[in-house]
Amino acid sequence: MSDVRLAVIYYSTYGTNHAMAEAAAEAGRSAGAEVRLRKVRETAPPEVVKAVEAWFGHAQKTADIPVAEPADLEWANAFLFSAPTRYGTVASQMRAFIDTLGPIWQEGKLADKAATALTSAQNMHGGQETTLLGLYATFMHWGSILVPPGYTDPSSYAAGGNPYGTSSVAVKNGELSDEVRAAVEAQTRRLVKFAHRIAG
Repeated sequence: MSDVRLAVIYYSTYGTNHAMAEAAAEAGRSAGAEVRLRKVRETAPPEVVKAVEAWFGHAQKTADIPVAEPADLEWANAFLFSAPTRYGTVASQMRAFIDTLGPIWQEGKLADKAATALTSAQNMHGGQETTLLGLYATFMHWGSILVPPGYTDPSSYAAGGNPYGTSSVAVKNGELSDEVRAAVEAQTRRLVKFAHRIAG
């Protein structure tokens, strides 16, 4: 049995971050981790979601994916969060989930666990870096151990050269470019490697 238990926690409106999270989950399993893929709860009113065809369609497509709970982060010893940027910070749905974690944070159940993050935006300079740094500030409050990709793999350069975490422009139907997929996979393998070292 693996000593790495990876929780891949994501929010996705139209499919980009779902695709990134799926790629991370696959890479985590390939690297030997036990993986839970979880989406955070939608907080937008149902009538708003239904009014946008692509948003509603994606919600229906992923209806079978379990909703993230604090217990998933208690179980895990590695976290990978993926969510789009909104106005230079992470989407409110992800912040709402993070706000439910206060009790287990206060008990120290998020500390000493490896953590990393992914994001996306409509354009290349839409706030991805500030979103990732904001998530890392949260992880530091938890006492988690940050595992950004840095420039440790050539895929970081091919996917846009971001050392904080893989980011993608929004894509239709969740069709990631080969470059972004490779960067997600490399970042996930690095996370699993360090989680294994911490667990050992």
